[in-house]
Amino acid sequence: MRLRRSLVRLCLLAVGLSALAAPAAAQSVNRAAIDELNAQLLYVALPLALFVELTLVYAIYRFRDNDDPSPTVDDPALEITWTAATGAILVFVGISAFVVMANPYITPAAAQASTPGDAFADDHEVDVLAYQWGWEFSYPEANVTTEERLVIPANRNVTFRLRSADVIHAIYIPDLGVKQDIFPGRTLTARTHATEPGEYRLYCAELCGSGHSRMNATVVVKNQTAYDAWVENQTATAENRTATTESRIATAR
Repeated sequence: MRLRRSLVRLCLLAVGLSALAAPAAAQSVNRAAIDELNAQLLYVALPLALFVELTLVYAIYRFRDNDDPSPTVDDPALEITWTAATGAILVFVGISAFVVMANPYITPAAAQASTPGDAFADDHEVDVLAYQWGWEFSYPEANVTTEERLVIPANRNVTFRLRSADVIHAIYIPDLGVKQDIFPGRTLTARTHATEPGEYRLYCAELCGSGHSRMNATVVVKNQTAYDAWVENQTATAENRTATTESRIATAR
């Protein structure tokens, strides 16, 4: 009896600890949705895992000297109970996962297909070109192109139009919860809404050749004022380069 009470108390303790193990503040809407799903699954998985392990320990201790074990007695009520409980848990996990996968930031292609017109017409767009072994980022609104450095505004929806120049690549920004394979000959879509300005790492998550390990980039999230200033600076720099080049050509003639 005491052992059973101890098992119950330990299970309750596990539930309490899982509730306290809240993740740190997410840096984007995508990451927040993923972290919330992980937390929900943890609340279910941790008590179950602890219950199973403690039951195993109890069985080993209780029947350790049983040299003449008796057959297990059928208990239909118990079997129905654990089957129903397992079914309920699987339904909960399935619904939780479906809600996250239906999120337009996690699966933007599905959201685009189910919405007439351009569902992301008001988003800030960035054209992303992956190649062996680097990244090129173009900003149609500003007519600016950067390499190995992606700059986006915070607190604004951002859509990435993804293309590959050669083989299969995959854009992966762990801190922003962005991950999407990129196939040659197709334009894929990824989406995010960053909430915390800062610098984050971008990786290629698909083995793409001998230079795969160095196919990284930096993602810089700026507040809107800083982002606008960056765009103006990049535009002015590009215009100065163009003017200098034209001047040199004219002089050479």
